[in-house]
Amino acid sequence: MTLRTIAAATLIATAPAAFAESADVKAFAIEALTETLAKGNAEAVDRYFDPGYIQHNPDVPNGAEALKGLIAQLSASGSFKADFARVIADGDMVAFHGRYEGFGPTPMIAFDVFRVENGKIVEHWDNLIPEAAPNPSGRTPIDGATEITDLDQTEANKAKVTEFITKGLITHEEINITDYISPVTYIQHNPMVADGLEGFGAFMAQMAEKGISMEYSKIHHVIGEGNFVLAMSEGTFGEDPQAFYDLFRLEDGLIVEHWDVIAPMPGADAPHNEAGKF
Repeated sequence: MTLRTIAAATLIATAPAAFAESADVKAFAIEALTETLAKGNAEAVDRYFDPGYIQHNPDVPNGAEALKGLIAQLSASGSFKADFARVIADGDMVAFHGRYEGFGPTPMIAFDVFRVENGKIVEHWDNLIPEAAPNPSGRTPIDGATEITDLDQTEANKAKVTEFITKGLITHEEINITDYISPVTYIQHNPMVADGLEGFGAFMAQMAEKGISMEYSKIHHVIGEGNFVLAMSEGTFGEDPQAFYDLFRLEDGLIVEHWDVIAPMPGADAPHNEAGKF
């Protein structure tokens, strides 16, 4: 699904300064990415992005002018393409989950998160990784369910995901995993993990045999809309600091589907890391 298709389906006619609901913020963010990134129109950046735009991607400087330069460069390549499968909004935050072509020889799977304030996008976070082959269950990093439902369960689902990561992955408390993940349906899109609790357990056992641990240390942001919740965290995989972006789909209070992008935290040699990864 292209940005333009999403925009056509969800765009709400509202003045940017008059945002009252997450739906308005989502529509504005979709329009912004459609008119700038998807169309390769650098001059449109001023309509949607604050001049002091804060950039958490360590390869891109802060500010709208730097974004204009990036968009112009991508447009000039003639090979850039953005396809987004999921867009979720929570207050002033909008998260996009999609696939990019044209950043290099391999398509990239990405989460992009934007914060909107006073009718302009003022801040951006992302996590990107080269697209991998389908996992042991034949699932890709981007396919799967897309329909947003259960809007009345947003806060409960965010709380469930936060508790799961905190107790299960940060403090390592003894938990009943089936209080958080469905024992019946658990669809997994991580390139290395098969479906089901059995697949997750087998992967963790393989890592333990190799002496590799996956540790979460801090949750930075939790963004939810109905049955979808995105957690942005940091920790380590093996000995290497990592940024973890985990997207969960829940049904009846349990996690039933999971996508993620795990990418290295910026090092001291990152060209632009003024704002930090988070």
